[in-house]
Amino acid sequence: MKQVVQNYKSGELALLDVPVPGCKPGGVLVRSAYSLISTGTELMKVSEAGMSMLGKARSRPDQVAKVVQSVATNGLPATYRKVMGKLDSYTPLGYSLCGVVEEVGTGIDDVKVGDLVACAGNEHALHAELNWVPKNLYTPVPDGLAPRHAAFGTVGSIAMQGVRQGEPQLGEVALVIGLGLIGQLVVQLLAASGVRVIGADPDPVRCELAERLGAAACGDPASAAVENSVAELTDGHGVDQVYLAAGGGSNQPVELAARLCRDRGRVVDIGKCRLDLPWNAYYEKELDVRFSRSYGPGRYDPEYELEGRDYPIGYVRWTERRNLACFLDLVARGRVDVEPLVSHIAEFDDAVETYQRLKGGDLKAVAVLFRYPEQAVEAEAPAVAVPTVNVRPGPARGAKTPVRLAFVGAGNYATSMLLPHLAQRDGVELSTVVTTTALSAANAQRKFGFAEATTDLDAVLGDTSIDAVFVVTRHSSHAELTRRALLAGKTVFVEKPLALTEDELAGVLAAVEESGNDRLQVGFNRRFAPLLQEAGKRFGARTGPASLRYLVNAGRLAHGSWYLQQGTEGSRFAGEGGHFIDTASWLLGDDPVSVYAVATSGNEDLQVVLRYPDGSTATISYVTTGAPGFPKETLDLVADGKVLRLDDFVRASVYGRKRWVSSRLPKARDKGQSAELAAFIKAVRTGGPMPVPLESLVATTAATLAVQAGLAAGAPVTLARAL
Repeated sequence: MKQVVQNYKSGELALLDVPVPGCKPGGVLVRSAYSLISTGTELMKVSEAGMSMLGKARSRPDQVAKVVQSVATNGLPATYRKVMGKLDSYTPLGYSLCGVVEEVGTGIDDVKVGDLVACAGNEHALHAELNWVPKNLYTPVPDGLAPRHAAFGTVGSIAMQGVRQGEPQLGEVALVIGLGLIGQLVVQLLAASGVRVIGADPDPVRCELAERLGAAACGDPASAAVENSVAELTDGHGVDQVYLAAGGGSNQPVELAARLCRDRGRVVDIGKCRLDLPWNAYYEKELDVRFSRSYGPGRYDPEYELEGRDYPIGYVRWTERRNLACFLDLVARGRVDVEPLVSHIAEFDDAVETYQRLKGGDLKAVAVLFRYPEQAVEAEAPAVAVPTVNVRPGPARGAKTPVRLAFVGAGNYATSMLLPHLAQRDGVELSTVVTTTALSAANAQRKFGFAEATTDLDAVLGDTSIDAVFVVTRHSSHAELTRRALLAGKTVFVEKPLALTEDELAGVLAAVEESGNDRLQVGFNRRFAPLLQEAGKRFGARTGPASLRYLVNAGRLAHGSWYLQQGTEGSRFAGEGGHFIDTASWLLGDDPVSVYAVATSGNEDLQVVLRYPDGSTATISYVTTGAPGFPKETLDLVADGKVLRLDDFVRASVYGRKRWVSSRLPKARDKGQSAELAAFIKAVRTGGPMPVPLESLVATTAATLAVQAGLAAGAPVTLARAL
C-alpha cells in the first residue's frame, strides 16, 4: 500500500510503498476514503523539516532540552547517533480521516466489515491507504453523512474540546483569534451554542468566510475593527472568552486577548502560539488562562487509546471518542457546515505535489482533502443484492379452525393499530402475549383478552397450538425474532422493517430455506388501504412508463424517542421507508432495479429515486422540516394521460377521460391495517398464498437498505438480483 512520509532530517516528502498493517485485537483495519490535511499542524511540521539543524533546534526548544539531558546521561557520541538516527528516518503525516472497515480485530463488536468510520490519531489515522485504528480512536459515521465531511472528525474534536474548555454560556460574546481551519470550526461551534462570535484574522477572505458561517463580525487584529465590534457587542465590558486558534511566533494574540477580555474572563489556548503573558494585564483582570489538550480526555493516555479502556461517562462526560462522535452528529444534523471549508480535493497519488504547493503558497487553502482511489472505484457502481430462495408450499389448514395468535411485543403500535382490529375478529383467538417486562404483558392481557401473558419467548415458539406470531418489537430485533419464529414453523407477521442490514435479511431467508417455511408478511399496510385500492382500480391498467411522486411530511420526533437511536435501531427511513417503497412498487406493478438517494445538509430531508424495469420512476421525498399542519402523505401517479392523486388517505382523485373524486373520509384515516390483517388471517386459516409475495417483501427491504448505501457512496445503487 502507499503512505505519505517525510524525512525530518532532509525535509524529503515521499509517497512510499509500505506493508499493509496487521489487524491487531482491540481495533479495526480501515481502508481510507478521504483524509484531511491539517493546514496548520501538518504544514508547520513540513516547514520545520526544511529548516537547517539550527532552525530545527530553535523551533523545538523542548526537544533540545531532551538532547542536552541525554548528553549528560549517555554521553555525546551515543546521543548524536540516537538523534541522527531518529532524524534520518521516515515519519508519517496525517491524523484525521474517514474510511471503510476492511477487517475487524478480536474484541470489537460495535462495527463490522463495510461500515463507514471516522478515525483519529497521529499514529493511527495517517495519510495511508490502510490504517489499523484502536477502538477509542474511531467512531461510526452517522447515516447520510458524506465521507469527505466525516474526514473532518478529528480537527472538529480539537475545536470542540477547546470550546468545552471555554465553558460558553447562552448570550455570551467570544473572540476567536486566528480563522484557519480550527478557528472556523470554533466559530461555528460557538454560534451553535448560542454565543455571539467576533473573529480576528489578517486574511480578509477568512474573515468573510467566518462571517458567512455565523460570526457576528470579523476583522484584522491590527485594525480598530475588532476592538470596535467588541465594544459594541459587549457595551464596553469586553468579551467573556477568547480562543487562541492562531500559530506562529508573534505574541500579538496573547496581548490582544488581555486587552479585549472582560474582567475575570477566560482565555483558552487551542493553537500553538507564543504565550508570553503580559503579567500586569492578566493579573489586573484576573484572567482565567486554560489550555485545550487536543481531542479531549483520553489523549496521550495509552490505556485509553491503545488498550481501549474507556472512562466512565459519569466521571468523564466528553472523552476524545465521544467528542468525535458528537462533532460528526452536529455535522450530520447541519449544525456545523464543513463543506465551505474544503478549498481543494487532491487525488492521493498527487500527495507530494499537493504538500509542495501548500508549502510554496501556490495553493492557499483552509482545508485540503486527499481522495483515495478505492473510493472513486467503489462509488461507480455500488450494488445491494436482492436474494432469492426456493421453498416448498406450506400446509393447508381447515377453514373452520380458529387461528391462534401470539404477540411478541405490546408497545404503542401493537396496542393502537393492530390488536384493536384482531380482538373482536371472528375465528381469531389471542393466545399469548410476550414482552420483556411482566407488567406490559399483564396490561395487554387485561385490555385485549389474551389467554396468557408471559416473558418466555421460547415457550411460545415451542407451543404447537399457536399458528402465527406477530413480531412488534423494536427494529433491531425484528430480523432475529422473525428468523426464530420461521424456524419454529410459525406463520409470521413482522412490523416493518424486516431487516436493518443485508446480513440480517440473508439470515431471515436462510431460515426460510432451512425450514421450508415461507409464511411471512411484513406490515406494509398502505397497499391495502381501501381508498388507494379504489383509486388504483379507477386509474386502470397502463401501457407506458409512469412517474410517481410521494411526499412524506414525516415531521420531527420528540426528544428521547427510541427512533433516534440510529446506532442500534437504524435510521428513520430504514425503519419507515419500506412503507412508501412498497406502495410505489405495488402501484407500478413491479420491483425497483436501482435506487438513488440524496440528502440535504444535515440529512434532515431525503430524496429517493427508484427506477423500475419498464422505465417507470418513483420519487419519495421524506422530509422532517415541513409544517406540522400539512398532510403527512400525498401521492401523484402520472401515466398514459392520466393522473392519480392521493391526499393523506382522506381523499383520492383520478383525472383522465373522466374525472373521479372520492367522498372525503372521516378524520380517522384508514391506511389499510384492518384489510391487511384480514388478508393475513385468511392466508393463515386456509393455507393459501400470503397477502404479499415473499419476493416482493425481499425486494422492498433490499431497496430500503440501498438508500443508506447510496447516501454513503454518493451514487446510484443497483439492486442486483441473484440468477
